[in-house]
Amino acid sequence: MLALRMTSGWKCFVFFFLLRSILMDPGTGNQVVLLDTTTVLGELDWRTYPVNGWDAITEMDEENRPIHTFQVCHVMEPNQNNWLRSGWILRHEAQKVYVELRFTLRDCNSIPWVAGTCKETFNLFYLQTNEPLPTATRFRPADYAKVDTIAADESFTQTDLGDRVLRLNTEVREVGPVTRKGFYLAFQDVGACIALVSVKVFYKRCPSTLRNLAAFPDTVPRLDSSSLVEVLGACVRNAEEREPPKLYCGADGDWLVPLGRCVCTIAHEESDGYCRVAQAAAGAAHSPRLVAFSRKGFLTYNLVVEMGMVAVVEEVGMVAVVEEMGMVAGWWWRWGW
Repeated sequence: MLALRMTSGWKCFVFFFLLRSILMDPGTGNQVVLLDTTTVLGELDWRTYPVNGWDAITEMDEENRPIHTFQVCHVMEPNQNNWLRSGWILRHEAQKVYVELRFTLRDCNSIPWVAGTCKETFNLFYLQTNEPLPTATRFRPADYAKVDTIAADESFTQTDLGDRVLRLNTEVREVGPVTRKGFYLAFQDVGACIALVSVKVFYKRCPSTLRNLAAFPDTVPRLDSSSLVEVLGACVRNAEEREPPKLYCGADGDWLVPLGRCVCTIAHEESDGYCRVAQAAAGAAHSPRLVAFSRKGFLTYNLVVEMGMVAVVEEVGMVAVVEEMGMVAGWWWRWGW
């Protein structure tokens, strides 16, 4: 009965603080998120072993979006071994992933009559597979590799609960190498009072960028965090290499050590990381200039300069203006020369 009262007492507080934590989470551009339980609109399809171990609790926020949490609090009974397993997570390009856990944990000293049976940690495991496991697959804890034992920096007490104070912990663990197409996460409870508020799984990459008039693609760091990935850039349009442009992708998804550069070609100038038509050339495009002409019988040949190019134009008996492929040429028929 104690465990049931604690679980029901947590629900509104966990929901409130989860909403606050979602609003406070700034995110980052160098993370590729594989799973975030706070953004899943449908069912998570997570499994519990045994079925009466972890409790799945879903609340709806003010915009009618589901908020998923998992709770367990069997602190009165010894020898607890309750498992919670995620759905299958596709790894994409990741060589290693990061698991961010947000959770609350009850201080055992604040719970009466639980000496020796209450714990203040839980365990994180993972299992790699190339395909999702069939639904009827028997759960075998021995198949899962342990990542770490998770402890709370701050645990809450009955006083905190009465004062409407909930101490939310955030822990991040690195998992890898991941080499198969996907994997499962599993959480083992051994007798703690836990509310698992959110789980986010992501990997890091250096996002595509422009540097020194060169474009660099998305790049995943190496598994070895001490080494950098050398990436060659491609000059932007209307630019050419002065020295081969290079950047190095670091383990945290940051671009480092820029080397080499591209320069704009003739009649172009740098603007906001690109090479655009120079102002002088753009002005000339709208004001074709007659630089030479010659007479042959009744025909006049005019040479017109536009954007650095010379065009030979001929016309008889009328005045004309032609616009073709972005080049404006003007010419005049002249008598008596």
